[in-house]
Amino acid sequence: MKLSGCCQVVRGSLSTMNIKSVGIVTAVGAAAVAIGTGIAAAQPDDGEGTPITGDALTKASQAALAFTGGGTITATEAGDEESFYQVEVTKADGSVTDVNLNQDFMIVGSKTEPPGSDNEPDGDGN
Repeated sequence: MKLSGCCQVVRGSLSTMNIKSVGIVTAVGAAAVAIGTGIAAAQPDDGEGTPITGDALTKASQAALAFTGGGTITATEAGDEESFYQVEVTKADGSVTDVNLNQDFMIVGSKTEPPGSDNEPDGDGN
């Protein structure tokens, strides 16, 4: 009896059918992993992101406030699904602007919601 090496399979014991089955199972497994990764990447932001800290917080805040013309920083997130950094600025009129910045603190996008358009549910689930 001759063994094949690392896996100690008896040479000549694998039929073409077994080899094809192993290949198909491997391909299906790889496809499942790829699909799962895509679904995980497409999940919406749950508001539980990592806050910006340190020097990055100072730089991101300054850039966001300059972009919006002032306001109050009400939330920050590093690694947001839309950009490297996201800073939420609330203006005196109640409008809220999400300012998206790249790793160099350059503005790459923004979204402003008018006063009273809070999309987050309150404590009552409304």
